Amino acid sequence: MASESAGPAELGFVEAAPSWRLRSEQFPSKVYAPLPGRADAFHRCLFLFCCRTPPCCCGLRVFRNQLPRQNDFYSYEPPSEDPPSETGESVYLHLKSGAHLCRVCGCSGPKRCSRCHKAHYCSKEHQSLDWRLGHKQACAQTDNLDNIVPDHNFLFPEFEIVIETEDEIMPEVVERDDESEIIGTMGEAHEEELESMAKHESKEDRIFRKFKTKISLEPEQILRYGRGIAPLWISGENTPKEKDIPDCPCGAKRLFEFQVMPQLLNYLKADRLGRSVDWGVLAIFTCAESCKLGIGYTEEFVWKQDITDAA
Repeated sequence: MASESAGPAELGFVEAAPSWRLRSEQFPSKVYAPLPGRADAFHRCLFLFCCRTPPCCCGLRVFRNQLPRQNDFYSYEPPSEDPPSETGESVYLHLKSGAHLCRVCGCSGPKRCSRCHKAHYCSKEHQSLDWRLGHKQACAQTDNLDNIVPDHNFLFPEFEIVIETEDEIMPEVVERDDESEIIGTMGEAHEEELESMAKHESKEDRIFRKFKTKISLEPEQILRYGRGIAPLWISGENTPKEKDIPDCPCGAKRLFEFQVMPQLLNYLKADRLGRSVDWGVLAIFTCAESCKLGIGYTEEFVWKQDITDAA
């Protein structure tokens, strides 16, 4: 990802990827955003979590972690871009050290299967769900247990995010096209009617038109990254002022880093989760100094702007 600048945004698009790539031990799902010139932020990651459970349905939290290239967790060399050989060791789907995680939801899993003692769960409900969806048969196959996790329809589907730089001339080109279309469709309208329409275009209309114009040439974008640039709001309502963005605990201001677009909802299959998950814009603000964390994590700030605000 780009370093702090006022240049064009980098756009993220969803792309299907093989399971070995999504399950890479080196970089699991996250926004990977290293800072050039910062040895302590060679590996810099932002994790955005979304809760689907009432009463905090679509409750959101974002965390930052950063490490130097030489560390105790990742290889010094980049991961291979080649798929593992068919005869090679399959990708390991669970942590080899640290806390045990639930096979269903990925949360802390202090409970474990009383038969194989290898499958861990956060609750009896998730243990029962996993048992019905495959663990009953896999329980006896302990050598292969860590490589088989059924789809419980509980988590969001996984994709790879591919990045492209936004075309800098896009907004001007689209705006000219929009104007031509308006003139063409209203060519016979009376001059008084056109002037009245122009006067009554509200600030909300202009902001929403700018949003549609900006994304019109790349309507499938699900993420816009640009550390230090301005967010692209979907509405003029519920936009944060400087006082609304809390400072980092280190004392530094937070600046905008990336936003998640509503188009992502089309890929999440939220309906199958049995809960309503919705947003217009999710804007993530991070420490302007990207303060050092050691090997830990720090919580950053996310601002949720709903689509209903644009109505």
